[in-house]
Amino acid sequence: MQLKIYQENAIDDLLTKAKRLLGYSGSKKLVFKSPTGSGKTIMMAEFFKQLVDDREVKQSLGFIWTAPRQLHIQSRDKLESYFETSRALKCSYFEDLDDRKISENEILFFNWESINKADNVYIRDNEQDFNLSKVLERTKEEGREIILIIDEAHHHATSEISQGLIQMIGPKLTIEVTATPATITDEDEKVFVQLEDVKKEGMIKKAVILNDEFENFIKQGKIQTQKLSGGSEELVIDAAMKKRQELVKEFQKERVNVNPLVLIQLPDRKTSLEDRIRERVESILKNKYKISTEKENNRLAIWLSGEHINKENVEKNDSEVEVLIFKQAIALGWDCPRAQILVLFREWHNPIFSIQTVGRIMRMPEPDKGHYKSEILNYGYVYTNFDNIEIREDIARDYITIYTSKRRPDYQPINLLSCYPKRHREKTRLSPLFTEIFLKEAKEYGLRKNVDKKVRKIDLKIISDYKAEDVDALSGAKIVGDKEIKVGGFDLQKLFDFFVRNNLTPFYPEDRSVGRVKESIYKFFYENFGFKWGESEDEIIQIVLAEKNSRHFVNVLDKAKERYKEEVEKRESEMVDVPDWNVPESLSFGGEYKKIEVKKSIMVPFYGDEKWKSETAFIDFLEKSDKVEWWFKNGDRDATFFAVPYDNGEKKPFYVDFIVKLKDGRIGLFDTKSGLTKQVAGPKIDGLYKYIQGENKRGKKCFGGIVVNTEQNYRGRWVYFDKTSKDFRDNSFDNWADLIL
Repeated sequence: MQLKIYQENAIDDLLTKAKRLLGYSGSKKLVFKSPTGSGKTIMMAEFFKQLVDDREVKQSLGFIWTAPRQLHIQSRDKLESYFETSRALKCSYFEDLDDRKISENEILFFNWESINKADNVYIRDNEQDFNLSKVLERTKEEGREIILIIDEAHHHATSEISQGLIQMIGPKLTIEVTATPATITDEDEKVFVQLEDVKKEGMIKKAVILNDEFENFIKQGKIQTQKLSGGSEELVIDAAMKKRQELVKEFQKERVNVNPLVLIQLPDRKTSLEDRIRERVESILKNKYKISTEKENNRLAIWLSGEHINKENVEKNDSEVEVLIFKQAIALGWDCPRAQILVLFREWHNPIFSIQTVGRIMRMPEPDKGHYKSEILNYGYVYTNFDNIEIREDIARDYITIYTSKRRPDYQPINLLSCYPKRHREKTRLSPLFTEIFLKEAKEYGLRKNVDKKVRKIDLKIISDYKAEDVDALSGAKIVGDKEIKVGGFDLQKLFDFFVRNNLTPFYPEDRSVGRVKESIYKFFYENFGFKWGESEDEIIQIVLAEKNSRHFVNVLDKAKERYKEEVEKRESEMVDVPDWNVPESLSFGGEYKKIEVKKSIMVPFYGDEKWKSETAFIDFLEKSDKVEWWFKNGDRDATFFAVPYDNGEKKPFYVDFIVKLKDGRIGLFDTKSGLTKQVAGPKIDGLYKYIQGENKRGKKCFGGIVVNTEQNYRGRWVYFDKTSKDFRDNSFDNWADLIL
């Protein structure tokens, strides 16, 4: 699995901070906060692997992973499959422990509810000396430090469980893993992953839209829902099924084999009324949509306590199940990335919208691909007949979209050339691209014929204070002949690591980059000499490190690094063209926006945050014009919004603030600014000027530039700068054109 940029950064951060805390005396605490759907478990797995491989960590480490309910089972399965090839750590339950202790680099998994009072900690009642305190005693007798992981730490009613666990286990380091940490914590260090970064990389949906196509508004901090509110279950199901059909069509257009799933959450049973709601829901699905649990149909799944129907493969992207009926119980840790629509029915108590509620429909079905071209597929949808909804946690507030604005039906395509920046890995570490380049360079160099496979011995020069157990002492030493010392297995791998590290400059010799070079060399042998994966690595290392061969590998590595650096720098500022950009069909807005009454916006209704007076004043100006057919307030992210390329040492997108369509067919591209200097605006001015000239040569009717008002109170003239930056003079409007609309 290719880790995302934010995941690599978080792992580096965790490693640095954990190593620092392990170096102090006493017990320390690290909080790792990462949004639902960001891949917390995978990040922890890679962090563990790097921690136990790290040469600076001298302690022998054992791990305990605790989680609520049955989540520890899911976590164990994920980690075990992650360590399947590397075997870096062993994943165990109590019954798997050898000698009733936690071995080095072993993780013990259990759920924290299975632990009773501090003086009675039997995990298995039938074996009196096989309880947690005895296991810990034996483990610590061997000089092993414990790292305790408390997963889903925010699920404690109080921090009492956390405190009790920590006191009883006495870990060297506690790591609390959470999507929403409590506000008051006593952590020594923290690592936070930002929601925005997770969205940008296409791991999770851009947002969750509440009652799409039905108007919502905010009153006293709560969302009031209209039309659907107070409506029948049928009205809500109809809205959800209509949206499902739209999604099905878009997935087909994208040629993606994903069958979007509707989740219907029933209220918890308090009286027989809830049973009647279930009967009603099943009846609507069967009679109106031909969806049932019957064997020949199989399009409905049920997941209720003691009742599981058609649930086996419901998580698979191409499962035939279209609707799943469930209750609150499956909220925690359940993964079904194709789930995209959530239906909630009125309950007796006040409904609260938390990240756990929307978490079930946050994930993207193909995280490696990220977001799709079709915007509708990049959102989750919630339909409910609640009258009002309170949004609980901050993260849910950032994530839930309350308002939706639609493009007017009278819109005619304008097909503008737009662009957006292609995202790439950072320059400091090696991506899979390096392997490709290394193999190409090896071919050009003729590495295959220069390698002598018969030379396999690695002879070590004996250093006067050489200690056999300290292979680190060999770092950078020249390896020359003396047959006395034989090197194999773990020592051999360490020597190979040193060889790679010494030849990695200018790249930082962190573990992933070292691993990438080793993988490239192994691949060269697999492809050229038919060596077998997983069987011949020791043999390959002996051939590579033999003095006769090693200089050839150094030469190819040097060439590959040069080529990789050029390639990455070229790609860093790569812009992707969108040949026929048009105003988006719909846009979503959170609670910080409000509805603004305007007539000429192409998006209806228009929602603004009124952050900038210059923008508000410009909208007033456009609204009063007889010449304006419509205007669009542009955004500043990805391919959704309009951008022109400009060069500021590297290519970047310039997202102009407004696109204005005039009745005479001209298109105005304007960026509202105040207090401009040439230094700030120069490259953007040139980028926009060049773009307008180029488009007009191709038959478009574009005009525009930076637009300002001549008076600070916006009662002056609106003027725009339609020349190049060499004609731009700070604090002077002498050569600006009047914007007469």
